[in-house]
Amino acid sequence: MERFVSTYPMRLDSKGRMSIPAPYRALLARDGLEHLYCHPALDLPALQAGGARLMAGIDALIARYPPYSEAREELAGALYGAIEMVKLDPEGRVMLGEGLKAHAHIKDEAVLVGLGDHFRIWEPERFRAHLAEATARVRALKQEIGSQGATRDSRADGAR
Repeated sequence: MERFVSTYPMRLDSKGRMSIPAPYRALLARDGLEHLYCHPALDLPALQAGGARLMAGIDALIARYPPYSEAREELAGALYGAIEMVKLDPEGRVMLGEGLKAHAHIKDEAVLVGLGDHFRIWEPERFRAHLAEATARVRALKQEIGSQGATRDSRADGAR
């Protein structure tokens, strides 16, 4: 199954349009879409974007809560209510709404970052900062996992 992968720096043109990379457009076209779904990330200064798999993920998340529950209603409102269907023009460009751009602090440059079933759109400096923090957390996790394995191995050696 194809995924949204890789990182693409993009410039917005004089009309505020941004190109969507051809591999991303191919995934949207496979879904039969001439648009992408886009909403502000709930916990980051970035945008979540994608096609049918993004929507399926949102549907699955909301379905975890009982119908008519307050949590489900709030989550549905925060996600479905904030989604914009952004039309792709014939050249594969989109124009992000002002609210979306304001949330992500996007002015004339953006970075599109593949996350498998969807992608994020970031302001470049904010993405660099986020990536540095994420990389540091992954390194710490790798060390923690490695030391747990070493502890487990030493206990197994002592049992021999």
